[in-house]
Amino acid sequence: MLGPDGVPRDVSAAVPDFTGDFFCGAWQAVLADAVRDAPACASEDGLRFGVPVAGVSKVVGVGMNYHEGVRRAGMATPAEPLLFIKPATCLAGANDPIVLPAGADKLDWEVELAVVIGREAYGLDEGEAAAAILGYGVFNDLSERRWQNEQGGEWCKGKSADGFGPCGPWLVTADEVADPGRLGLWLDLNGIRQQQSNTSDMVFGVRFVIAYISRFMRLLPGDVVIMGTPPGTGWRQDPPRFLRPGDRVSLGIDGLGRQDAMVVGGT
Repeated sequence: MLGPDGVPRDVSAAVPDFTGDFFCGAWQAVLADAVRDAPACASEDGLRFGVPVAGVSKVVGVGMNYHEGVRRAGMATPAEPLLFIKPATCLAGANDPIVLPAGADKLDWEVELAVVIGREAYGLDEGEAAAAILGYGVFNDLSERRWQNEQGGEWCKGKSADGFGPCGPWLVTADEVADPGRLGLWLDLNGIRQQQSNTSDMVFGVRFVIAYISRFMRLLPGDVVIMGTPPGTGWRQDPPRFLRPGDRVSLGIDGLGRQDAMVVGGT
């Protein structure tokens, strides 16, 4: 974790992993003690940033949640959040290689704000939702558009392969984020800007979405909610552009960090 001096420190001697159960306890005091005694990492070079929260039971996504994206698609603004599920097996570290699965020829990018749940949430109203939020991070909702849109059924087929959920590098706790509804976010492909927006353009805000999801399913500590992507994805370009081996995908959100990953061919 980052110490108060901004230097990465190894707290594994005191904290085996950042699970939902860990964050249900007195985690602030534990981390304060742990980081004080933890050795500094010699350098960030060569460090692998894993998924910043462990033991995730599910990832819940929101579709078509940016006004400009809805407008460009020629669609009506959704009256309620459009939900889908990504399995926890999709999660990957922020800078892990993006591996094209066998048969994937329309893999697309989506920079998204991730919301990490810190306590059980079920049947909440919007006023109760903030207390259930542990923190925020960067998420790339990788989506295979042929599997998603051309093979019938629900979106989950195109969003669930191993590695289709790069998350992190950081879990930034809610007290460090003044307003999740006013964060700039962006994505570059091979150094060329594809997506740039602000979470202020979201159709449904974070607290509303958390309360809404909790009407239909129980959110558990460590679960991740991803808040939708702004316009600029590959499948809506003319002509469409999809990820190929050798591409570099970089993305980030103000105050939450950035990801840099290479696309590699599957086996």
